Amino acid sequence: MLTDQASHIRRGPCNLIAGQWRPIPGETLFTVNPAFPEQRVFACSPRVSDVHEACNAARAALPAWSQTPRDRRFAVLRRFAQIAKERQALMAGLLCDEIGKVMWESKQEAALLSGKVDITLDEAPEGGLRRVSDFEFALSASRVGRCTFKPHGVMGVIGPFNFPAHLPNGHIVPALAMGNTIVLKPSDKAMAVGQQLAEWFDEALRAEGINIPGVLNLVQGGADVASAVVSHPELDAIAFTGSWPVGKKILQANLDRPGRIIALELGGSNPSVYMPDCDLRLAAIELARSAFATTGQRCTCTRRAIVHRDIADKLIPAVCKMASAISVGHARATHPVFMGPINNARARQDVLDFQSRAEAAGAEVLVRSAALDTPGTGGATKGFFLTPSVIRVDRFTASDAMAGGGAGFDAGCDQEIFGPLLRVSIVNSLDEAIKQSNATRYGLAAAIFTKDTSAAARFVSEVRAGCINVNTGTAGASSKLPFGGLGWSGNHRPAGSFALDYCATPVASMLESSDAAALPEGMTLDDAWLK
Repeated sequence: MLTDQASHIRRGPCNLIAGQWRPIPGETLFTVNPAFPEQRVFACSPRVSDVHEACNAARAALPAWSQTPRDRRFAVLRRFAQIAKERQALMAGLLCDEIGKVMWESKQEAALLSGKVDITLDEAPEGGLRRVSDFEFALSASRVGRCTFKPHGVMGVIGPFNFPAHLPNGHIVPALAMGNTIVLKPSDKAMAVGQQLAEWFDEALRAEGINIPGVLNLVQGGADVASAVVSHPELDAIAFTGSWPVGKKILQANLDRPGRIIALELGGSNPSVYMPDCDLRLAAIELARSAFATTGQRCTCTRRAIVHRDIADKLIPAVCKMASAISVGHARATHPVFMGPINNARARQDVLDFQSRAEAAGAEVLVRSAALDTPGTGGATKGFFLTPSVIRVDRFTASDAMAGGGAGFDAGCDQEIFGPLLRVSIVNSLDEAIKQSNATRYGLAAAIFTKDTSAAARFVSEVRAGCINVNTGTAGASSKLPFGGLGWSGNHRPAGSFALDYCATPVASMLESSDAAALPEGMTLDDAWLK
């Protein structure tokens, strides 16, 4: 069932299998509006058995789709871009209602859908398409070396809830461009968004006259459905965006499949360093923005601020005041709102629990996060709202978990608290800042604020992260650049503009045009033997 907020989806809750929309009635799994939890946005009773049919449909569609001329595949993607651009407002509204993302951010995410097509099909020298375009060269007077690119085959795309349209789209567009077929399993916290995305791709395929059932398939569900997808024998590749614990399970489920591409974009415990010569106003704005954007629910959010002692008494209080003054409200509020609700009750409690554990271990709570009560449509109700938290710790040290106070307290460097909670430490040198930046098994994003180009260059060289910024915060990335992390943050298969790379298999060929074959030493051939 769908509430008014999701009524622009063409049909009720469905799976898409072999080109057919199959209703999945029931209410065993549902999403709610995080601002008004009594409002259900999407409800269904998923069927795990549909996974098998969806994967088989994708396999059956693969020969025809992969052999469809590239120009026709690209035309489907351009048609999808046109649809997504024309209906940005619809997707933005759905993101507000199902995810709780404030309207200005929802509009930004909705706009990224069409932009991903432009970036994927960019043939400029810096564009990704150049790296997966066939090429050849002479090896000798009669022999040519040639590299061609094939699709991997059937790709399972497991979507996250925080960017439930943009991030799955970031896998689907390059995968379809290279001739792969898709089984999409959206987050069970964003099922309506996932179905909207699938509807638009289905519409684009039909509008371009592609009659190949199963090019893109949709299966809704929870952990059981996701597990069935990532372990299905028909898959050739898996693209997953989410947490390290789930990414680990996906790897474990595929230990006996070394040829299967597992592209993981996982979480982070992202550091940002502030040196004495930085622009304080810029630093304060970027730190507050990066720490609390999307209610702290970005994998690139700044989790750890590492501030030089010489500016700590200015920067830290300023950021605390900014955190205390952040406007928290409904996603569709008409007045300016920076933070909407966090996605669910458990996520909010995780933030509050970590704050309590940190304080008990000796950390100083500079700005205390608290749950907020908000009015609902049916009277007083409690949406999943909370205020930001800023916690000062002694230092960041690498260890498996938070220890009980003293020098062993590591502020959860290997714990990703997915909410608006910032931890701050004070250092005396760049050496110390780099050491504390690297005190984590994550390695997604990092930043340094300084006017010293040599210090910035050293930070970029020595800090272990896949995305390292200078004088701009960790939260946010350019889709024209590669994206991904190291360690627990991923497996070196970046997304962004490099997504095409993990959607294609390079094939090396040597083609000989002469019939002159040199006989190796120690080998004999009498031409009479061939007569």
